[in-house]
Amino acid sequence: MTSHSPVTSHNPVTSHNPVTDHAPGGGIEILPVTGLPEFRPGDDLAGALAAAAPWLEDDDVLVVTSKVLSKVEGRLVTAPADPDERDALRRRLVDQEAVRVLARKGRTLITENKLGVVQAASGVDGSNVDGGELALLPTDPDGGAAALRADLLRLLGVSVSVVVTDTMGRAWRNGQTDNAIGASGLPVLHGYAGSVDGQGNELQVTSVALADELASAGDLVKGKLGGIPVAVVRGLHLADDGSSGRDLLRPGEDDLFWLGTEEALARGRSEALRLRRSVREFTGEPVVPESLRAAIGEALTAPAPHHTRPVRFVWLRTPAVRTALLDGMREAWTADLRSDGLDDGAITARVARGDILYAAPEVVVPFCVPDGAHDYPDERRRGAERTMFTVAVGAAVQALLVALATRGLGSCWIGSTIFAPDTVREVLGVPAEWVPLGAVAIGHPTEALSPRPPREPGDALWEK
Repeated sequence: MTSHSPVTSHNPVTSHNPVTDHAPGGGIEILPVTGLPEFRPGDDLAGALAAAAPWLEDDDVLVVTSKVLSKVEGRLVTAPADPDERDALRRRLVDQEAVRVLARKGRTLITENKLGVVQAASGVDGSNVDGGELALLPTDPDGGAAALRADLLRLLGVSVSVVVTDTMGRAWRNGQTDNAIGASGLPVLHGYAGSVDGQGNELQVTSVALADELASAGDLVKGKLGGIPVAVVRGLHLADDGSSGRDLLRPGEDDLFWLGTEEALARGRSEALRLRRSVREFTGEPVVPESLRAAIGEALTAPAPHHTRPVRFVWLRTPAVRTALLDGMREAWTADLRSDGLDDGAITARVARGDILYAAPEVVVPFCVPDGAHDYPDERRRGAERTMFTVAVGAAVQALLVALATRGLGSCWIGSTIFAPDTVREVLGVPAEWVPLGAVAIGHPTEALSPRPPREPGDALWEK
């Protein structure tokens, strides 16, 4: 079948571009190859094509359904007639052919298969095969395309290109299209970077998946029900650049959507705690107040004794207040170190460790507040109550650090306020019973946060 109205193209800027258009500048034809047999393992695909399409010409592009290669390669698995048993086998094959699962929805799996192709069910398929069989994808679609091309050159004396196709769904869109999973003899991508469009705009990153466009074009005449597994696209003159179907694949984490929603959420949950680390250098980018408030709100969900609220966070938003607090703490720390007998050089070096609180974009001071603490007549239980409230504040501080990390914010807990409680209370004007438990420096890290690996428990874990 030939297209009745060939597509024509006129590009007035092509001659001025360092990159040519992938459109041929004229019409193309899409032709079905009819008269092909039902292929079985060991059949001669090239011989059958040469007999059915002796009219092939140089520069033709053969668009071949991958199922044909699967059949002649013997990539067919005997399946039971019972629907439940057949489905169970199909699921085992999906797992067998997958290297990772990207998404699950109900009983549907989106996987990356051993070829690196991301699609439903690892490409395992029961269509257009005998009812007692299931088909796996070809083991090497690129190699199969190259071999078919070489065989047709030998049999017919014509130099053709070959695209091996499979049907796939697309994220964000309904319906399936045929895409290339193997190719030989053509550029699978056509880059436009550096070229100029008709309005004089330089194209920056546009790259056309030419092999995928050919795959979909061929499907217009192959269809799904007519037993036509091969089409020919004629009218393109494509220079072989040595690329293959594998060059169409974007590796895992390089893709913006490389995980499904549930899998991304699960990964986020598993990595959230490990994102937290002590960050001591920050960019000048301001912290969005709403982000910090939201993180504190999450921190307040930490466990607390007696249904109390044992923690208060004081956010040092006024520069003069922060400076007064840090200067006062520095004086107190210096006096302590001098009483320890340290010389001025050692004192300066030790005190400089607190400079992070001057430089950080934001600082929050957590306090232990004994509201609701039980009063006991003996010091042993009063001490236990203080410890319990202190632990609860520590849990809230850790929760704050993790909540900040999940928002891409770095933080560092500094214990300095613990050593100058009177100064802290006086400068900040908080009640005498409030106990400062360090300070948290907050800001955007100079390097993006990444989860660190968990440690082996070792002797930190005792099992009785």
